[in-house]
Amino acid sequence: MRKIFAVGVAMATLTLGTHALHAEEFRVELAAPVSATTYEGRLILILTRDDKTEPRFQVGPAFDAPQIFGLQVEKFGKGQFRVIGATVPGYPGRTLADIPAGTYTVQAVLHKYDSFTLGNGKTVKLPAARGAGQNWRKEPGNIISKPVKVDFDPKRAGAITIALTDILPPVVEPKDSEFIRHFKFKSERLSKFWGRDVFLNGHVLVPKDFDKHPEAKYPLAIFHGHFPDDFGGFRTTPPDPNVKCVQSERFRNEPCYARTEQQEAYDFYKKWTSPDFPRMLIVEIDHSNPYYDDSYAVNSANLGPYGDAITYDFIPALEKKFRGLGQGWSRFLYGGSTGGWEALAVQVFYPDDYNGAFAACPDPIDFRQTMVTNLYEDKNAYWREGPFGRVAKPGKRDYLGHVSYTAEDENRWEAVLGDKTRSGGQWDIWEAVYSPMGADGYPQRIWDKATGVIDKKVADYWRENYDLRYIMERDWKTLGPKLQGKIHIYVGDMDNFYLNNAVYLMEDFLKKATPAYQGELTYGDRDEHCWNGDPSVPNSVGRLRYNSMYVPKILKRIEAAAPPGADLTSWRYR
Repeated sequence: MRKIFAVGVAMATLTLGTHALHAEEFRVELAAPVSATTYEGRLILILTRDDKTEPRFQVGPAFDAPQIFGLQVEKFGKGQFRVIGATVPGYPGRTLADIPAGTYTVQAVLHKYDSFTLGNGKTVKLPAARGAGQNWRKEPGNIISKPVKVDFDPKRAGAITIALTDILPPVVEPKDSEFIRHFKFKSERLSKFWGRDVFLNGHVLVPKDFDKHPEAKYPLAIFHGHFPDDFGGFRTTPPDPNVKCVQSERFRNEPCYARTEQQEAYDFYKKWTSPDFPRMLIVEIDHSNPYYDDSYAVNSANLGPYGDAITYDFIPALEKKFRGLGQGWSRFLYGGSTGGWEALAVQVFYPDDYNGAFAACPDPIDFRQTMVTNLYEDKNAYWREGPFGRVAKPGKRDYLGHVSYTAEDENRWEAVLGDKTRSGGQWDIWEAVYSPMGADGYPQRIWDKATGVIDKKVADYWRENYDLRYIMERDWKTLGPKLQGKIHIYVGDMDNFYLNNAVYLMEDFLKKATPAYQGELTYGDRDEHCWNGDPSVPNSVGRLRYNSMYVPKILKRIEAAAPPGADLTSWRYR
């Protein structure tokens, strides 16, 4: 929930001086009751004209988003200050001098870093995953200032002091209930890689009367996606009649999207507990890490062996605890966006261990269309360039094609939030997952963050290891027989992030693949991110039905692929 603060907050202290020759400075002081001697991390300063919510919760890459500045800090101790001055990079304005004079609500956040001595001996400084899904706005232990109103003028010498006073509290771990259970698993593979204990957490939806049927063993569906703080989209009570209704900015057909979400969650509960609904397990996995809110569920030079840890260690341990059938034919993958890429990638990289991937609006599955950039032929990720001019590449659109920011905008925004691939943003996590590790222990850049010039050697590494269309086509002789009937892809043809572009290229391959892939690939007409394959309902509703949408497809796969003598009865009690 976003915290609301009063409009009439106190003015920040204004200290006049002569040292700020070009623009007014912000002096950010560490004033919280901290325990450590000094801190390292990213100091983020936010300025906004909107005083209805805390500035930290307004930050985003759009052209009309709040202004942010980012400064790397080391040995930052209590009572000390750091200066956000004329040379500190910002977004959308590049420097303080670009900010118009006026009254702003201002807040600062210190996003703390830890030192990790990796298993290969390299030391890196990164924000540890501390329970909030690598969200710097609310990660426990981060230090924030109270929002204050300031009068700012870049032409006036002086300094505005902002005090970091509040330490964000720990996240309360979810508790078990009748239907939702929790599974915490220490991964030896990942702990060895990171040089400290690493845990994977599962939020498991168990079927009706799970405890009453100890004889039953169940199929398992893995619902991949971004960081889950608990199992989502499941509600045992009707919608709250007093729910606060707000017109959805994204879904124009939804005057009260909060009620729609609650109704869909309740409807799924009723379906889940109905007499004729098949009994199975569904798990959402928290595999947040120092680079992002999840790992992309594959092995990576920079994140470690998450693919093996999940498939070979975590899943079998979870099945043992919750009585899963524990066979490849009884495991299924699905998800949307990041989760869509993960579902498809895991099925491709572990073809014998899963029996189907239902991938909705997947992140780029062919790097010839990494949104709108061909990593192998384009020279630049930000611009299309001709002999006498150039045009910016878009980063996000709506269903009418209106662009809210460019690829360069989003990368500039990420560069302010963190250098060395440490922003926690979308482009940086692709880089962290797909790139080789550099000599300094951080991911090698796929392109220069300032100019957009693509590094072709890094692009080649991406292609050989993570370009799913390329890998499938390269290895189809051996992969094809193992993936028949398992690949299902759905995307809107007006996906906000142009993810349909790469799906077109995947379709070109799958249509001619021999042996035939025997799956499903469909497009939603004018549907945006993240269409799930159901044309009968608006995207705003379909995206809430991943669980119920894919269960019938799972049952179809079970019937087609279960070996002779497989248990098809113990889990189908009424």
